[in-house]
Amino acid sequence: MDDVVLISYFISLSILFIFGSHGFIMIYYHRKYKSVKHKVKDDFKADAVVTIQLPLYNEQYVVERLIQAVCEIDYPKDKLEIQVLDDSTDETVEIVARAVEQKQREGFDIIHIHRENRKGFKAGALKEGLKSAKGEYIAIFDADFIPQKEFLNKTLPFFSDEKVGMVQTRWEHLNGDYSLITKVQALALDGHFVIEQSVRNKAGFFINFNGTGGIWKKSCIEDAGNWHDDTLTEDLDLSYRAQLNGWRFVFLKDIISPAELPSEINALKAQQFRWTKGAIETAKKILPLVWKSAVPLRIKLQATFHLTNNLVFPFILMAAILNVPLIFIKNSGSHQLYFAVMSIFILAFISSFLFYLYSQKDIRTDWRKKIVLFPLFMAGSMGFAVNNSRAVMEGLLNRKSEFVRTPKYKLETQNDSWIGKKYTNRKIGLSVMVELVLAVYCLIGIGSSIYFLEIAALPFQFMFFLGFSFVSLTSIKHAYSKS
Repeated sequence: MDDVVLISYFISLSILFIFGSHGFIMIYYHRKYKSVKHKVKDDFKADAVVTIQLPLYNEQYVVERLIQAVCEIDYPKDKLEIQVLDDSTDETVEIVARAVEQKQREGFDIIHIHRENRKGFKAGALKEGLKSAKGEYIAIFDADFIPQKEFLNKTLPFFSDEKVGMVQTRWEHLNGDYSLITKVQALALDGHFVIEQSVRNKAGFFINFNGTGGIWKKSCIEDAGNWHDDTLTEDLDLSYRAQLNGWRFVFLKDIISPAELPSEINALKAQQFRWTKGAIETAKKILPLVWKSAVPLRIKLQATFHLTNNLVFPFILMAAILNVPLIFIKNSGSHQLYFAVMSIFILAFISSFLFYLYSQKDIRTDWRKKIVLFPLFMAGSMGFAVNNSRAVMEGLLNRKSEFVRTPKYKLETQNDSWIGKKYTNRKIGLSVMVELVLAVYCLIGIGSSIYFLEIAALPFQFMFFLGFSFVSLTSIKHAYSKS
């Protein structure tokens, strides 16, 4: 039995080591291409017709803010079309209708497209709107975003290169300091945008449209086969199909699109589940096309890391479960060489830390205050292992599920609250109970480590305990918060 535990643990840490150590490669490219800047033609004039699509579903708290912000974008009215792609089933429909009517009276070319069904979910809504879109370019904003006034004037010039099919801006956080949950999310997203997106783009690898805060050339969408609804990450899917067709993407780290982060943990879990499962579905669909294509091997390898990195979650879960029996095996006095070799896996932790450290130093003056959250981010990643492992397994097993959108509550100051508002998830699923059991289990691991004086094991045992206990207890607390 000991051998089964040791082999399984070695496999788990090996997978985590491979993906974790990839951060060293990202940091290398980050430093190598730090001075690279995307160029535009000086004489480029942004005067094309642009369609801005606003896909939404039951967003009564933020939709008026979104429409108002879009109408304040600095661009000629006669060159701007706004499509509110509304799949709502509640009072959001009436709110949108009134807001659109008001903006029409103000002279905006804005239309309310309300579907009676959610066929294809977000992908279906975008595809439906594209049928009648007048614009040569298609900008997309989700309901939780507040696009900046200069968005079009700053992004359109990059289409001076005819092979550019999409321009993506960096997400900024309207409520990044609202709570511990939003602070940790901000750290995680900054890592994705500042390092992953920026580095991959500058180094010539494939990147993805992030679903919002970006603008497409309409002909690129059509050339790539339009939006597909067979995965939960239609943005990632279309991005790869477009780049495999030869289109170039541009990521603009220094141009931001502010958005609201989920502050309620069950909403965050639903978002993470959708992103994780959708990425696995897209990997199964797209990776065979990547490896059959004529793109260089370096791009194929990076695409593989990009599309499969969510596979780490089942192995995080396995490591958490095996950590406890491993303490007893180690203190049986055998396998000392095995445990000596295993110490090398700490490099993956160092790689991850440097990855997020560089991302914060690149964009935050108060990066020292932000990076101290890294252990909590790691603990949170561990705590989400149950939720996201289920997403991975469903994606691998082709189990289809509904596109569960992330509710937004217009949280802009510390005085704003989501408690007592609609859309809050009141259900406690089986996964929460599993997380709670694992928290108790990891507490046993902490006690065992102290008893056997395995001090080196305590930090990770404690992070597993902290992650599972925080995620499970906060899920219960938020589900039953009523006022």
